[in-house]
Amino acid sequence: MLSRFSNARRFHDLSEQEILALAISAEEDDARIYQTYAQSVRETFPGSAALLDGMAEEEGEHRQKLIDLHKARFGDQIPLIRREHVAGYYARKPVWLIENLGIERIRNEVSNMEDTARDFYLRAAKRATDADTRKLLGDLAEAEAGHLTKAGELQEEHLDAEALNREDSEAYRKFVLTWVQPGLAGLMDGSVSTLAPIFATAFATHDPWTTFLVGLAASIGAGISMGFTEAASDDGQISGRGSPVKRGFASGIMTAVGGLGHALPYLIPDFWTATSIAFGIVFIELWVIAWIQKKFMDTPFFRAALQVVLGGALVFATGILIGSA
Repeated sequence: MLSRFSNARRFHDLSEQEILALAISAEEDDARIYQTYAQSVRETFPGSAALLDGMAEEEGEHRQKLIDLHKARFGDQIPLIRREHVAGYYARKPVWLIENLGIERIRNEVSNMEDTARDFYLRAAKRATDADTRKLLGDLAEAEAGHLTKAGELQEEHLDAEALNREDSEAYRKFVLTWVQPGLAGLMDGSVSTLAPIFATAFATHDPWTTFLVGLAASIGAGISMGFTEAASDDGQISGRGSPVKRGFASGIMTAVGGLGHALPYLIPDFWTATSIAFGIVFIELWVIAWIQKKFMDTPFFRAALQVVLGGALVFATGILIGSA
């Protein structure tokens, strides 16, 4: 990483030809990014895909104008220089990261891409001392501003209020199906199913360390089991629940978290102190589950709380009775 930055050139050391070549490669990269985003959302969000296709086409047109300018001033041979070759040049977030975070995140990233490119050229133009270089950088900033104007026109064409609401509703539905439901199921399973073994061990042994080890094993084991079960139970193609890998991670991680919440207090050597804290954490976990059900599943809060607390209390009591026998 350090060697990469040490070998990078500073922007103000670039010639006008190199600045123009850098802009050409940046436009090409951005067009490819828009095309990738469009392909990833085409099936579910056709309006946004059309918008991204239009943005990619617009980037291509600006790239061609820059190439024509380069040919007129410097000839056909364009130097090979990219963003990563220049210290301080604006970078793009990895496509694989953004495209997995939902349509709203992609829209925000597209807007940020245009803003950062325009702002960078404006700042660079202010620092330039050569008049021709300053004009070139100003033209590039205007080109990026033109992208923003075109983006607004494309949005009006492909994403009216009804289409936008429809896509937002679909994005929310996929978020709930892919992340919230599996995560909630995991949190409920981890919080409730581990109550019995953890508190049975606690009251049978009165040994915090043994109780912690049992809780750790139960939580991680349940997390692995729930994760694989969720991932293998439905590939998401027919149900539309999204990637099985994402659902598996959501379910597995939240299952482990749910169990570890009331296992970790037993790292405290004093049994009754650890148990008292574990009691309080169990109460918090159950109310968090009820809140998630209310927020994302439209379940009345008190009904959700009654169901969760009642179920948790029965399992909790079972663990204590067995451990005290």
